[in-house]
Amino acid sequence: MMGSSPSSCSRTFPLRPEPLAQKSPDHVAIDIDSRSPTLAKVSQCGSRSTTADEKSSGQPLPAAVPSPATVKEQIAEIITIPLEDYPRGYPLQAAFQSSEPSWSIYRCFSYLHSRVILQLQDEIRCMEEGLLELDRMDAENGSERRVMSRKDDLVQARREKTTSQRAQTIASIRDKLVQYDEILLKARELNAFQRPSRRDYRSWRTWFWNVKPLNYEAEEQFIKQKEDLITLRHGREWTGFEGLVESCLMKLHCKLTQKIFATPELRAKTSDKCLFYYSQTRIEKLVGLLLTLIIFILLVLPVIAMYKLTSIGDRNSTFDAVGILAVFTLLFSAAMSVLTKAKRHELFAASSAYCAVLVVFISNFNNPGNGARVGL
Repeated sequence: MMGSSPSSCSRTFPLRPEPLAQKSPDHVAIDIDSRSPTLAKVSQCGSRSTTADEKSSGQPLPAAVPSPATVKEQIAEIITIPLEDYPRGYPLQAAFQSSEPSWSIYRCFSYLHSRVILQLQDEIRCMEEGLLELDRMDAENGSERRVMSRKDDLVQARREKTTSQRAQTIASIRDKLVQYDEILLKARELNAFQRPSRRDYRSWRTWFWNVKPLNYEAEEQFIKQKEDLITLRHGREWTGFEGLVESCLMKLHCKLTQKIFATPELRAKTSDKCLFYYSQTRIEKLVGLLLTLIIFILLVLPVIAMYKLTSIGDRNSTFDAVGILAVFTLLFSAAMSVLTKAKRHELFAASSAYCAVLVVFISNFNNPGNGARVGL
């Protein structure tokens, strides 16, 4: 919950506001990381007792206007509830699992979904057989018109002063199919959820072992059914490289790393010395910098090496440059597959472009116009 602040009614002016003739004394101009100037009226909450000066003058004194710095501080105030403030049990477990997307791990009950789907599947099969049997009986008894026309089927049912058995069967099949399709779609959505990584699962289990929030063993057994667990973590390109970076930060954990990679809100979540919270955004920025450095090295090193070789201009140096091209192309492909989650066609396209750049470099330096002999 955000910290409480003075009640205010605000309105936003255009990018080029007209000059104001007068400013009411109970207005404060506030600009907190906004793209247009904002005029916020500061009012007092609740009732206020009348002072002696107000009684003597007959008019209320103007309310004290807070400074822009005070208003900005009150608006930026954030309340973070530490994990230790929650009662031990399900409240503490819920607070822990909701405190970090990596620990939002729950069961998906794949077996029960399959049992329900199989049950509905067989019920629909039986209803399908009943409908086919009804059609066959009408065809053999000379009532082909009831099979060939829905209208004739309903008319014949009215003549017999009864309801159409075929219409009732199809209505029942429709209801069952709606249930069946809905559960199928939900099961497919559950299967699309990501499985918890080994690192996240181990951290989750370690917290359960250290804290033991539940006192009934049967209710804790779900944490051991790893194959039936899913994570709500979504929207981040998480690979083993990011996990390696976080593991290194945990091993190098100190006040400096905590200050750099954890926001004040994350630091206030717990006082446990064995529980670390890092900002995903800041880690992603660090990973982006490291990836940029790796790509830069993979581009510059082969260029320098091939320049040294092709400047010699003999046949052997050209073959050596081609060998360097092959080696660095393999290194680039390996880095793309390990450090990112690139798809196969993206990996192929990136490797081809990288190889093409190096080939063009070699051909330019082997050009006879540049003073070097053609190697091949």
